[in-house]
Amino acid sequence: MRDITDIADVKRRFLAHLTMEKGMSRNTAAAYGDDVDKLTRYLADAGIAVESASTDDLERFICDLQDVGIQPRSQARIISGVKSFYKFLRLEGHMDCDPTELLLTPKIGRHLPEVLTIAEIDAMIECIDMSKAEGQRNRAIIETLYGCGLRVSELVTLRLSQLFLDERYVIIQGKGNKQRLVPISPVAIDQINLYLEQTRSRQVAQRGCEDILFLNRRGAMLTRQMIFHIVKQLCELAGIKKAVSPHTLRHSFATHLLEGGANLRAIQQMLGHESITTTEIYVHIDRTRLRDEILSHHPRNNN
Repeated sequence: MRDITDIADVKRRFLAHLTMEKGMSRNTAAAYGDDVDKLTRYLADAGIAVESASTDDLERFICDLQDVGIQPRSQARIISGVKSFYKFLRLEGHMDCDPTELLLTPKIGRHLPEVLTIAEIDAMIECIDMSKAEGQRNRAIIETLYGCGLRVSELVTLRLSQLFLDERYVIIQGKGNKQRLVPISPVAIDQINLYLEQTRSRQVAQRGCEDILFLNRRGAMLTRQMIFHIVKQLCELAGIKKAVSPHTLRHSFATHLLEGGANLRAIQQMLGHESITTTEIYVHIDRTRLRDEILSHHPRNNN
């Protein structure tokens, strides 16, 4: 077993391992890095070397997270980062055994995400100011987010070379650099084509963004924050009071497919979920909506 002499260097190699060998996005790897920072600060304050920490030490670290008010969902993510870190330390020869093997993850109640109705999505689209220069772009963005069920990171990095509009599908580069084919609706195709003709073809893309589909006024790739702003603004204009983000359109896409009779496995493939259990949450949403409809409209509940 090799002692750790430079924890900062170990952390750099750990983050490189996550991105280059595990295929994690930079954002996910950075979150894991923050989790490791929390752990190393805790162990340093307790006078415990990282490579000497026991399962009991790590359980006390988790209890400390609870004491400062960190919620179970966030605790679970931190534990996931810590487990990945110790697996890496063992791989690097710094540990003979993994103290996280017996570390328990807190139980997390199933959280049903917010979903928009079709009428609410239509209302958002109606609120787009088509007289503005970015109007057609924003219309194409909303139609693509909802019509393909994309993650916001997948939308902002979507390339012209990934569009096969005549064949009615797009190639999406998802988590872990995994590619998937996603059908695209005729409405979304029409709006993208209008955007390409009216706006995109007249823009000068910045270096490195020549193949990016959606650009800002300066010809650069849009940020995730900009997409969030566009969605929030349209919701406010449409009078939608729900807590909405770009991901809400993805949830709505999946829920509406399920309500329309789509196969759960097909929805899993279109969303790019590695596990079917992740997709199954939409079954719970569908059942919850059905229950609410019954409670709202059954004659015995209208007294």
